[in-house]
Amino acid sequence: MNEDRRQTPPPLRIGILSDTHLTRLTPEFEARVACCFKGASVILHAGDLTTPSLLKAFVGHEIHAVHGNMCSLASHQLLPRKKTIALGNFSIGLIHRVGNSYDFEDQLVHEFDRADCIVYGHTHRPACFERGGILFINPGSFVPTSRFGSPGTYAILEIAEDRLRATIHEVPF
Repeated sequence: MNEDRRQTPPPLRIGILSDTHLTRLTPEFEARVACCFKGASVILHAGDLTTPSLLKAFVGHEIHAVHGNMCSLASHQLLPRKKTIALGNFSIGLIHRVGNSYDFEDQLVHEFDRADCIVYGHTHRPACFERGGILFINPGSFVPTSRFGSPGTYAILEIAEDRLRATIHEVPF
């Protein structure tokens, strides 16, 4: 008997980071990127990468990035303030922040005409929640922050069978 079995394609795996705040590409950053984003085909950087040279760590990936408030002039000239990316059947808005407040999540939806997911940074607080049919993801700060030893964090977004699923992770080292 010859049955017609459809193969379910593997999920599209998207690595998300923000707020790297590095002045140069370092071997430690490259090692963290390789570890955290193994298996990701797309990378989204939600700003404050500081210098465009950090994008070299993502060779071999489709990379989308926006500038943040702490970026160099070169980053501001090279990268947009916000961007919309089509991945699978979904529209993803990418931005660092809106305005000068740390409580700007309600304003994000007004930055994009239509988005199934909005990725943002700036607050250094990881978040993953759905509101009004939109998935919001803040990966937190990729590098450890604060004198209290807060670990670095990042997010993985998977697109599979016409659904979005995101998880927040701690950078392992």
